[in-house]
Amino acid sequence: MIQKEHHIIISLASNINHEANLEAARTQLNQLLTEAHFTRAIYTKPVHSLRQEPYLNQLCEGTTALGMNLLNEVLKEIEKRLGRTHNEDGIVAIDMDLLAYDNERYHLRDWDRDYVKNLINEL
Repeated sequence: MIQKEHHIIISLASNINHEANLEAARTQLNQLLTEAHFTRAIYTKPVHSLRQEPYLNQLCEGTTALGMNLLNEVLKEIEKRLGRTHNEDGIVAIDMDLLAYDNERYHLRDWDRDYVKNLINEL
């Protein structure tokens, strides 16, 4: 039985140890996805954050045989493994959000953010 490959787009963000955290996330995504491609990373100002440190943002495009729910679970597990907590301190070691799964868009507010608009054409 041939498994269907799903086209996905994931946003990555970090506001602490930016480069190291994005590199660790890219390593995990390269192991998880088929044909992962990454945009350049750009710094952005925080939106609705307790902290004023900039975020380093990047987009990833790839394919996976995982269903959407399982993929989201795996992304959240990777975040935890890389140091993500959900404390109220505003520190985000790594945040990975599924922006698109096949032709369906998610996190619709993120699609209006400048970094997504600027980086999407690099995929």
